[in-house]
Amino acid sequence: MAIAAGDLPSPDGATPTVEVERPANQEHGDIATNVAMKLARPLRRSPLEIAGAVAAALRGSADPLLASIDVAPPGFLNMRLADSVLERTIDAILADPAGWGRVRPVRARRVNVEFVSANPTGPLTIGNARGAFVGDLLCRVLEAGGQDVTREYYFNDSGAQIDKLGASVLALRRGEAVPDDGYHGDYVVTLAAELPDDVWMAASAAAAASAAAASASPEDGGPAIAGPAIAGPAIAGPAIAGHWAAGRVRAGIEASLARLGVRFDVWTTEASLHEHGWVQRAADKLRAAGHLYEHDGAMWFRSTTFGDDKDRVVIRANGAPTYFAADIGYVEEKLSRGFDHLIYIWGADHHGTVARVRNAATAMGYDADAVEMLLYSWVRFIRDGVEVGMSKRAGTFITLDELLAEVGVDAARWFFASRAPTSAIDFDIELAKRQSNDNPVYYVQYAHARIASILRKATTVGLEPAGTVRGALGGAPEAALARAVIRLPEVVEDAASAEETHGITAYATELATVFHAFYRDAKVVDPDAPDRSRARLALAEATRITLANALGLLGISAPDSM
Repeated sequence: MAIAAGDLPSPDGATPTVEVERPANQEHGDIATNVAMKLARPLRRSPLEIAGAVAAALRGSADPLLASIDVAPPGFLNMRLADSVLERTIDAILADPAGWGRVRPVRARRVNVEFVSANPTGPLTIGNARGAFVGDLLCRVLEAGGQDVTREYYFNDSGAQIDKLGASVLALRRGEAVPDDGYHGDYVVTLAAELPDDVWMAASAAAAASAAAASASPEDGGPAIAGPAIAGPAIAGPAIAGHWAAGRVRAGIEASLARLGVRFDVWTTEASLHEHGWVQRAADKLRAAGHLYEHDGAMWFRSTTFGDDKDRVVIRANGAPTYFAADIGYVEEKLSRGFDHLIYIWGADHHGTVARVRNAATAMGYDADAVEMLLYSWVRFIRDGVEVGMSKRAGTFITLDELLAEVGVDAARWFFASRAPTSAIDFDIELAKRQSNDNPVYYVQYAHARIASILRKATTVGLEPAGTVRGALGGAPEAALARAVIRLPEVVEDAASAEETHGITAYATELATVFHAFYRDAKVVDPDAPDRSRARLALAEATRITLANALGLLGISAPDSM
């Protein structure tokens, strides 16, 4: 506006990116920007001169959105929203509660988020469940940020781990001890007892045939598969029993995730990538582009061309594919579905896989930036000050179901949402169970329940929330609460952009605190001042809606009573 009015010259070159943020000190206003300092060089003016011209232009607006505009050295602009802006926003919340907090995307995308993906070799434990929380919370935030999200679970249903699970089940079925490198625990005993006779017979027959073939072949593991084709996983006795057991474990994992409130749109298995030719297609693409070469009978991907520290095996010398082969096949399969962006939610121990998968995507002609790996840190679970040790293979672990039964879904979700995925967590099980203000989720839920109680009380004396708050937010308690309420879209936009949720838990806690202060300072239900009371009830209802929607973004309930 200042440039159009001739108060400032046109900038030399491209207009720089400016920052608009909330001041750390609320006394400085609602919005601050460094636009004047960013424009100082292109406009060849001092930041204070530019800030003064911009402030003057904003003050002269026909429909002022700002109550005040101050210039602070060396050139910051600090602005405070007009009461009319607060009032219009509160009225909009009351008119469309369900839509409050959802924002339009800066750039709409079709996003595939693959998370959890724990191997189906045992129940979902609290040790590997962080991916479930991180992935579900991220999907909710991305959707609120306007993205088209598909939730996906990838089952590694082939390979040595599945064979070891099958061998463990078969050993117990035969009345033998589980092999040292097998899987132990009560769930394996249950699987062995429930192994169907037809699976038992097929596994036994396959084991006998495999033993006969091995004794007849001079080569360990049987003859190699000739040529460049990629072989699917071999099926032997342990594999047959392992696939059946993995199916049973998968059903249990799905049930556990449903109890957590986590859903998936797509379930993909490693075997399907081989069966439907996606691994072969990916390898053919790499080969055609000159990024595969043969060495010592194996096929290698030239990952060093893209900055990796060494090349990576795709097909072993015996023709069997590596896990990396499935990884590149999976990238090809996903992007063939028309996604603009892939997000993998992986544990920190997968950091070595990131570069090679993104390199393969580049080699196949895709944008490496479209393939994102979000690595989350591990969690230490603490009970009475002592870390809970866990091992799925040894059978010593706490399942996700057991955690949810003890602390509840809401507390578990809050504790994971309140930390950045890359931050380590000490999850205090006893604190999560506590029903007091020491427990942050309880504190926020109590604020929602308190508002619901106030609204119920108001109806008993004939008071209902007003349909509008126009002209009623001039008082200090009302304006302070309204300013906190209207921040939700900003918080959601930041969370979607950063792909993190701890800003939402921080905001919900702040809003609950501001409401408690408002309720302390303002008499909400007051039959002697019905108009003011109805306006304050409307503001309280907008606060309740905001708390409920913020909690809903986290998959946490908003109770009306506690």
